[in-house]
Order: sequence, then C-alpha cells, then structure tokens
Amino acid sequence: MAVSVSVVLLLLILAVIFLRNGGLKLSHALVCALLGFFLAGTSMAPTIHNGVAATANVVSGLKP
Repeated sequence: MAVSVSVVLLLLILAVIFLRNGGLKLSHALVCALLGFFLAGTSMAPTIHNGVAATANVVSGLKP
C-alpha cells in the first residue's frame, strides 16, 4: 500500500510539473488518468502491481 501511495504521489507531482511547463495539456492528463483507472480494473493489474513492487524493492536495496 505504501508503494502505491508513493507512486501515485510521484506521478501527481510529475503531472503538475508537466502541466505548469506546458509540456502536458489538461486533456492529455485526463486521458492518462482514465487509462490508469481502466487499467486497474483489468486482469493485468496484479502483474503491473507486482512489477512496480519489484522495482521498488530493487531501488530501495541500492546503496549510494
């Protein structure tokens, strides 16, 4: 749960930055958000969640 909240916050921050810089239009952001909601309801959702969790584990294990 903590990983998905972190990912959502990161993506929200990136979307706000892109919107402010003009690189992302509001319509594009809405389409991306709708895609995420519809993708979460598919059978691919557990696979995507496992992939994000595995990536988070790899990144958290890196030592600078």
